[in-house]
Amino acid sequence: MKALIQRVKKASVTIDGEQYSSINKGLLVFLGVQKGDSEENADKLVEKLINLRIFEDENEKMNLSLKDVQGEMLVVSQFTLCGDCKKGTRPSFDNAELPNRANELYEYFVANVKKTCIPCKTGKFAAMMDVSLINDGPVTFMIEK
Repeated sequence: MKALIQRVKKASVTIDGEQYSSINKGLLVFLGVQKGDSEENADKLVEKLINLRIFEDENEKMNLSLKDVQGEMLVVSQFTLCGDCKKGTRPSFDNAELPNRANELYEYFVANVKKTCIPCKTGKFAAMMDVSLINDGPVTFMIEK
């Protein structure tokens, strides 16, 4: 399971010209589900993301977590994170999980974030989405579990 995370001041998802969801201060998480990923991977990733100390404290040091700053999370499914660009000029998506299983794990991940009491919004699985954000920093990390 791969997550490209961005610390944001705000972020939103628009589908077919209509705003679908939005958050204020928090994390925008692009989530890619790979073949072989499991609920255990999702559990570990949720735990990592809500506790990752990437928000600044009063001394401008990255020392606070999403929980500490009472931030929100916007989770967007993105199978292209599983693309392999090592060979040729066209990405291979052989590592991406099949859609039904990927959606199950995406929904499982989101449900587990919500269990932590972190306000969590989503995109729509497999939809064409316009994602807007105001990146805070910018602070961006790639995490794999």
